[in-house]
Amino acid sequence: MTLTDRLAVAAIILAAGASTRMGEPKQLLPVGGRPMVRRVTEAVCAAGLAQVVVVIGAHAEAVAQALDGLPVELARNTKWLEGMTSSLHAGLRALRPEIKAALVVLADQPGLTAELIRDLTGRYHATGAPVVAPFYQEQRGQPVLFDRELFSELLAAGDDRSRRAIIARHWDQMVRVEVKDPAILHDIDTRQDYEKVTSSRPLS
Repeated sequence: MTLTDRLAVAAIILAAGASTRMGEPKQLLPVGGRPMVRRVTEAVCAAGLAQVVVVIGAHAEAVAQALDGLPVELARNTKWLEGMTSSLHAGLRALRPEIKAALVVLADQPGLTAELIRDLTGRYHATGAPVVAPFYQEQRGQPVLFDRELFSELLAAGDDRSRRAIIARHWDQMVRVEVKDPAILHDIDTRQDYEKVTSSRPLS
């Protein structure tokens, strides 16, 4: 058994939100000719992880249809109104026992690439660090990888602020992956965000 096998990594893609600021399901907005959630999920799947879980909720049926044919497992979050942390909890509970770490991926980050995911998981395989995160010019971005030793802390987090506090507590143990693309800093919450991202970079 190789080190990579012993440190099996999964991804939890958070796609359960209602997109209230957007006014329509942002997960389904077209980016490069396909729904944004499918584009993000395809990048994750291309990275060759041990398991990919997509958490669905507010627009569950439509998101599930957008992902048809992809090698993913769907986890339904019936508490999606409680916020992103509730979706993270649903994703963590869906992980298989052999999973040793999980990348928490935002479904509204269309600049995500399989290369970045492989870089993050590669650093985890090399170090076994409790947290691995991408940084652009000293700013932490997404997605963030958490070792299994932090899963209990994440499950105990009551809200997004508590989740961020976990990262702060382990800041000195975090392994940073420096990147040259500011896409790790950008997700899409509003129509202006969407128009800015889709007009400012080629997204095939």
